[in-house]
Amino acid sequence: MTSGLWELVLQGVWVTIQLLVFSSLLAAAVSFVVGVARTHQLWVVRFLAGVYTEVFRGTSALVMIFWVFFVLPPAFGWQLVPMWAGTLALGLTYGAYGSEIVRGALGAVDPAQKEGGIALSFTPWQRMRLIMLPQAVPEMIPPFSNLLIELLKGTALVSIMGMGDLAFSGNLVRLALQESAEIYTYILLIYFVIAFLLTRVMRGLEKKLKAGVGKTAPKRKAVAPEPAAGIGGVR
Repeated sequence: MTSGLWELVLQGVWVTIQLLVFSSLLAAAVSFVVGVARTHQLWVVRFLAGVYTEVFRGTSALVMIFWVFFVLPPAFGWQLVPMWAGTLALGLTYGAYGSEIVRGALGAVDPAQKEGGIALSFTPWQRMRLIMLPQAVPEMIPPFSNLLIELLKGTALVSIMGMGDLAFSGNLVRLALQESAEIYTYILLIYFVIAFLLTRVMRGLEKKLKAGVGKTAPKRKAVAPEPAAGIGGVR
């Protein structure tokens, strides 16, 4: 490929990374807000959070992008640029999946920990902030890592809006060169490298968060057993 075509591909990589960062931040915020709401004491809060989760988890991300970009403008009289339309659609969709990760991790915390917070007269927010989340967040990292990789691959859906992400740029290069195997191999490798780096970062984050949680007890030195007592208790 020529330098100009490579520049086009690199611009697509940059757009994909920006979209990934923005949509993952939105998805993380939605995940924690909705996930914590799923464990709320009030049934109304749990019900509304459950409705959101079921709606966005049960609809297609591709159709959601169409809806945000093409349906909202005539309905409300304003138009989102492709970057923010993609961020909104992907963040809300993948946030619904993330909320179930948060809910499950909070539910897996030992109930005795929560009861200890109640015994110490902690408020619900103090129990969540000081007891529940420090223990639950490290357990969320592996499934969140998988969800982040899925979000990375989902960013390719924004190419339907004509947004110049990696998939869209790769298709333009394919049309210019009339060569599919070469360019799509490069695109696959670029997605793989980004996903691999994300996995390494998330694994390092998991180790850091787990460093102060559930430390194992120090190993004791083995002690040789005493010789058995002889007849009459004489050794």
